[in-house]
Amino acid sequence: MTFAQRLGWKSNDVVVILHVDDVGMSHSSNLGAIEAVEKGVATSWSVMMPCPWVPEIAHYLKGHPEVDCGLHLTLNSEWSLFRWGPLAGKARVPGLVDGEGCLWSNVEQVTRNATPDEIEAEIRAQIDRAETLGLPITHLDSHMGTLLARSDYFERFVKVGVEKQIPILCVGSHMPHALRGHREAATRLHPWVKKIWNAGLPAIDDIHTDSYGWKPEEKTEKLLALLKELQPGITEILFHASLPTEDFPVITDSSESRHADLKALTDPRVRTLIQERGIIRTTWRELKERRKKAAPME
Repeated sequence: MTFAQRLGWKSNDVVVILHVDDVGMSHSSNLGAIEAVEKGVATSWSVMMPCPWVPEIAHYLKGHPEVDCGLHLTLNSEWSLFRWGPLAGKARVPGLVDGEGCLWSNVEQVTRNATPDEIEAEIRAQIDRAETLGLPITHLDSHMGTLLARSDYFERFVKVGVEKQIPILCVGSHMPHALRGHREAATRLHPWVKKIWNAGLPAIDDIHTDSYGWKPEEKTEKLLALLKELQPGITEILFHASLPTEDFPVITDSSESRHADLKALTDPRVRTLIQERGIIRTTWRELKERRKKAAPME
């Protein structure tokens, strides 16, 4: 049985979350996410709370509280000229910072240096910042997958999500895309799925993260092909939709790729295909509401 069925959809329903990561990272990121939701087919986004453009998106959300807004829990600062530090502060989480006082550039550096206690402290600090700004937190996920890199990190992720009853990115069931791209992590963390579900939080059936590696000129066609072959169940498809401003190519060499994500999500052919195939677009907010009415897993 798929998690879509457990949440009340039919066995043949193809349900999708079209999700935009990295909101709040830059003005370009915010512009892209807003356009992807307002003019495109995106149904959800998540915000990087340590980043400098979060206040802009917080202001937008005050006028658009219906937007499905998660936190892209951020334990890395990967760009060389555009960086950020932990919200918990260097003194409290010294294992999370590099020689510049910023979060580590890559996942391996985090796993070598940060303790689970520091991970939990930073998760809580980012949630606290979001609550202070009045963001409607519909779910939690992990920038660069850092919280999935160690089981003891993931345990703290689950702990905070369950405590606060905020859905966390939890993938189980058939997982063709998750197993192809992240087999080790998906297999290692699979025993947590039942625990998370029975703690009152929803789970999804699969996650697709390949769009970051698609060539910009192929992104729309790749998305159309993916939507045509999606299996029944709930699949989250990740994008980094952005509308580049003059400074954005200086921040990241993925500027063209991120702009192509936005073009794909706003292409009329994508919306038409979703309608013609009867694909159901959903949000983490809806998953949480449906989970309240669902039965526990035996």
